[in-house]
Amino acid sequence: MRVFVYFIVFFSFFDLFTQLPIITPLATSLGATPFLTGLAVGMYSFSNTIGNVISGFLTDKRGPFVILLIGLLFTGVMLFSYFLAIDAWSLLFIRFLHGLTAGLIVPAAFTYLANSAKEEKKGKGAALSGAFVGLAAVIGPAFSGIVASKSSETTVLSVTAFFMILLGILSIIFLRRRVIEKGNKEKADTLSVRVFFKNKLIIRAFSGAFFLMFSQGVLAYMLPLKVVALGQDSQTSGLLLSTFGIVAILVFVLPINNLFDIIKPVKSAAFGMSAMAVGLILISFSNSIPSLYVIMGIYGIGFAFLFPSLNSLLIEATEQTHRGKAYGYFYAFFSIGVVVGSGLTGLLGLTANQGFLFTGILLIGGASVMILRRKTSQPKKVELS
Repeated sequence: MRVFVYFIVFFSFFDLFTQLPIITPLATSLGATPFLTGLAVGMYSFSNTIGNVISGFLTDKRGPFVILLIGLLFTGVMLFSYFLAIDAWSLLFIRFLHGLTAGLIVPAAFTYLANSAKEEKKGKGAALSGAFVGLAAVIGPAFSGIVASKSSETTVLSVTAFFMILLGILSIIFLRRRVIEKGNKEKADTLSVRVFFKNKLIIRAFSGAFFLMFSQGVLAYMLPLKVVALGQDSQTSGLLLSTFGIVAILVFVLPINNLFDIIKPVKSAAFGMSAMAVGLILISFSNSIPSLYVIMGIYGIGFAFLFPSLNSLLIEATEQTHRGKAYGYFYAFFSIGVVVGSGLTGLLGLTANQGFLFTGILLIGGASVMILRRKTSQPKKVELS
């Protein structure tokens, strides 16, 4: 049941986005030093990357149903366990386990969606899943901020935990394990990891995922600095991020999403990355809040074109028997991109304007390579070796 899996996608990303405003104050309230606070924030992404890769391997061996069920139930338990955090070190341990179990969910969910999508509708299907991701990005931080201010950070996490466990229970009713025939299972088991990094379509998808989330990491880190420099507060930063999310959702759900099944995914991915790059470069030169709203709309259009195109590239380049592994690596690159984006710009000591300009130029380079290598001969599907 695809609609039910879309809800799983929504709440898995809702879990991620609700954490953004509350982990720092939660760590501080437990007496964490600035170093341990930063480590607590980053620990989730670190273990989430591991969980993504593990999920990919297990999904191909056991099918997406079992991995989804385990991921949902154990993530719910981990979210409830935040009540047990008594100091910074216990919080770090819980954050590691939370990221690890949550990492099981997304690759399995997207594998289920990809395997159940009709070939001619794979682009539109990816766009609809992107809409649920965008919706989580808009609702999650706002919900988290409001509930935490009226109650506590652990209350926010407990609400998410309830929905995770509920979805786990409902998945037993609505989802069924896809049985892999013996021959295909052996085919999935013998697929070499290095094969994924030889196929140019998959490399484009992985690099696109990295650049997309690299820009998101920079945006999350630098946009509040930019807004403060223009004399506004953090609420304005939230509204600007919501603007990009709302624009992306509109592209995902309006009839324009049919373009994702008409335009080749390499072209639409290159367009999306270029539009995001233009948006970031324009932010670096903008000196007014009204113009930033328009520019965030441009960035949102780029995001909306890039995300489903990358999913389409993966579907086009993989067979069902090893698609889980491909999605595991794909979302691992997502997690790595966020960390590297904010970390690298911070390490280089870039100002907000310099960070946006640097990232915009980087994305233009990535889009150029993606489109220039489009005609290179390659196997359409990954092959065994």
